[in-house]
Amino acid sequence: MKTLNLHNSQIHFFLPDRLESEGSVLVVSDSQVAPLYLKQFLSQIHAPQVFSYILPSGEESKNPKELFSLLEYALACKLDRKSLMIALGGGVVSDIVGLASGLYMRGIDFYSIPTTLLAQVDASVGGKCGINSPQGKNLIGIFHQPSKVFISPLFLSTLPPREFNAGLAEVIKMAICFDSSLFSSLSSPQWVKQNIEEVIYKSISLKAHIVEQDERESNLRASLNYGHTFGHIIEQEGDYKKYLHGEAVSMGMVMANALATSYNGFSQNKEVIELLQTYHLPTHYHINHLSSFFDALFLDKKTQNRKIKFILPKAIGSYEFAYPQEEEIMEVLRDFV
Repeated sequence: MKTLNLHNSQIHFFLPDRLESEGSVLVVSDSQVAPLYLKQFLSQIHAPQVFSYILPSGEESKNPKELFSLLEYALACKLDRKSLMIALGGGVVSDIVGLASGLYMRGIDFYSIPTTLLAQVDASVGGKCGINSPQGKNLIGIFHQPSKVFISPLFLSTLPPREFNAGLAEVIKMAICFDSSLFSSLSSPQWVKQNIEEVIYKSISLKAHIVEQDERESNLRASLNYGHTFGHIIEQEGDYKKYLHGEAVSMGMVMANALATSYNGFSQNKEVIELLQTYHLPTHYHINHLSSFFDALFLDKKTQNRKIKFILPKAIGSYEFAYPQEEEIMEVLRDFV
């Protein structure tokens, strides 16, 4: 059984048969995952008291109201500093539970048990957690590492194909920036299906290596946001309902690649588009209001003094940090109007 250590987190590539806790446990799931897995999982927990809480499923649940409802429930359960929160669900559950546990009594432990491919390769690893606001995605949050993460591809058997493909967008992101051989392997959906455990392990290993060097995203970790600068705006404009996160990142990568083509001569956007389309991911976004889309870029967390830090590929397997001029960005955006 494989295990990775990341700062204070242990990432286990198996599901425990039994979970023990000296303090009370609050398991948080969502309305889509809970009917499938919650009852069985609760029976595996041995603790003085075990509580459960169900969030509405979907990205729109990442809001202050849902966060404070969860915190109020934790208070009603009389959780203390020895208590434990467990996230059983996808990236939304992981984000909210990570934030709630980090805020509750100034921080208690939490475990993450991701049930979607997106959460397994990205959201549950690295300690970023937050909620959305009307101004943008994940602008309210903290860094709070889960004590343990348990990852199993068994959950993926109940994952709809659209959700699975959206998770692969994050794997493709990692391959474009860091691993050309993985990029080549992903061209075969059959290989991916047969080797999904290897795909997950490889993606997490790549991410863990980066987070180990830059936990708080002072520099290097920003490379993991390739495709997200544009993608977060796409999500926001769709009210977090029209596109899944991975779908927005897919279109965001194509837009970033178009910028890279003019900025550094990146010449492999066609290959990227073909790979994304292999998994039925969208590759073109129509911008309705150019000025508002452009202005939203400056709420990106990597922006300083009106300079936007973009992560742009130089070739498959390598990237650079770039600070294009505003007119260079606008010229690319006009192609998507």
